[in-house]
Order: sequence, then structure tokens, then C-alpha cells
Amino acid sequence: MAEFINYYGYPVISGIDTRDITIKLRNDGQSNVYIAPKEAGIEHIKSKLDALPKMEGLNLVPKVSTKKVYENKVDFPEFRVTVIDYGVKLNTLRCLNDIKADVAVVPHDFSKNDILDTEPDGILLSNGPGDPKTMVAAVETLKSLLGEKPIFGICLGHQLLSLALGFNTYKLKFGHHGINQPVKNLKTGKVEITSQNHGFCVNLLSDNLNLSNDTKLTHINLNDNTVEGIKNERLKAFSVQYHPESSPGPRDSRYLFSEFKELCLNVKRGL
Repeated sequence: MAEFINYYGYPVISGIDTRDITIKLRNDGQSNVYIAPKEAGIEHIKSKLDALPKMEGLNLVPKVSTKKVYENKVDFPEFRVTVIDYGVKLNTLRCLNDIKADVAVVPHDFSKNDILDTEPDGILLSNGPGDPKTMVAAVETLKSLLGEKPIFGICLGHQLLSLALGFNTYKLKFGHHGINQPVKNLKTGKVEITSQNHGFCVNLLSDNLNLSNDTKLTHINLNDNTVEGIKNERLKAFSVQYHPESSPGPRDSRYLFSEFKELCLNVKRGL
């Protein structure tokens, strides 16, 4: 069978005990993998694996963020959102347009003044790759924006908002990946099926008590009880670890965009 698959140009692994791999992953957590012909030899494979970077300490956002501002506008907009692009999905912009928001997308390294110059009613912190702790400048910018405008963070944006609020992040032994992750909304008691793709998580133990006392846990992962959402009423900021914009995928969490709109409009109206 291996020869047949190789004949058509597809890599295949054979002659190994998959149970042994399962045990190793269970004990050691996620690992880098390199597939090579057996003729390459174990030393060649080890050298390739050693050259692969670990995710901890890796800042990938500059490679995926936009280099210049661009806009997605709608007819008869009701409010305006500035998206800080850490690796934003196109469907996030569609979801914002669907709730009648004009959208401006700005680079990850925009300053506070540059962001506010786009005249947003709210700011969305997008998803993206890499270790959030490497993004020191972005966190400092978010600290300066807290309380200025309503803020909604998704995935990496959730982690960066949490760091700006004084919390910590850590690498998960097993990342959360897939479209069937159960998350409990602690306010409603409802369980949402969510789409997730992350290897880092927020730790709600905080060194910044003045901010953290106002920040509440809103969502938890029912598989491992990790943090899936937070909200700070005073600063009008909230975020989730998962992807409410997922498409295709579960749409249980699309209501978050409507909640963001309501928050933005209330602030705009002075409520």
C-alpha cells in the first residue's frame, strides 16, 4: 500500500505503532514533526527538527498584518469599527459589515493616535498567529486605548487585551483546534459549540489588581476549564478565545458581534 501511495506522489508513514505516538503526545504535549524518506537517516531528520522554531517566543504577526490602511464600507452604515490587523480573517470583516459597520483595517503597529485618527466608534482586535508575549509594543498601545473606545478581541486579540489588563498568558500542552469545542457562557448558562485554533491561553491570575478587579470571566472551555472569554464593564472591553466569525463552522457565537454593536452605539449615544 505504501508503494502504491508513493507512486502517486503522496508522503506516507508505515511500519510504526501509532499507539506509541499517541502515548508520547499525551505525555509530552504537541510536538514539531518532520517527514523524510527513510534513506535520509535519523541524523538528518534530527537536524531538520532542531532547526524548526518553537512557538514560544515567536512573533509572526508582522508577516501577516496589512502594511497599509484599507476600508470595507457598507450602504447606510450605523457605526464605524477600526480593526487592528494581527492576521484578521476576511469573514470577520464580513460579519462587521453585516451589522452595518463601516470598517477600517489598520496595521498591527499603528500608534494610539493613528488608530483614533480613523474615527472609530469601536475597535476590534483580530485573531493572529504566534506568542502574544512577544508583542510588547502592541500591548502598550492597547493599554493606552483602554477606556477610549469599546474594544472587542478575538483569539490573539483576546490574549493581547488580557495582557493589557494585567493578566498573563501561557502555552497550552495541547492546543485547541477544530470546530466542535464546547464553551459555556457563564451569564446565560448556555453551551456554545465553537471553532478554535490556538496554542496559548489566558491566566486570570493578575499582578494588576486595579484593573483585574473589574474584569470578569464570561466563558469557559468545558473540556479543560480554561479561560474562553472576559469582560471589563468599566472599560467597555470584552474578548473571546474562539472564533465567532467562523465560516464554514458553528454560528452559535455570532451574537457577540451584535453585542459589540450595541456597546458601540450606546457609547456613541452617550448612554
